[in-house]
Amino acid sequence: MSLTVVLAVGLDSWLLTAHSTIWRSAGYVVVSAATIREAIEHFKAGDFDLVLLGDSISRENKEKLTFLIRKSSKRTPVVSIANAPDDFDSFADATLKNDSGLLLRVMGELVTRDAKMRRAPSPLCGVANQ
Repeated sequence: MSLTVVLAVGLDSWLLTAHSTIWRSAGYVVVSAATIREAIEHFKAGDFDLVLLGDSISRENKEKLTFLIRKSSKRTPVVSIANAPDDFDSFADATLKNDSGLLLRVMGELVTRDAKMRRAPSPLCGVANQ
């Protein structure tokens, strides 16, 4: 069984701690970041299977952080937890309302999808001799 390492970013430390406990009980290894700067440092130093951006982060900061993540790892899924029910963050792989059950299900789906993509054989480039 492989470990799934999640970077959870949220400015509300109490809420971040509560959610991290739920994610850990579901089998995830969770690294928490309570500031954008801390999130960037963790991401630079670690290898994450998924990044969660909490609803306490402004849309602008979520987009900037996602851009930085994509710059160094195009395959790491990013989930944005919505600030409002009709929010949609096009820069993220998924935008979800703050619902623990739904969030856990989507986290599993994204990690599974990403793992399948990593295992897929790369296409060969070049010209074969005939």
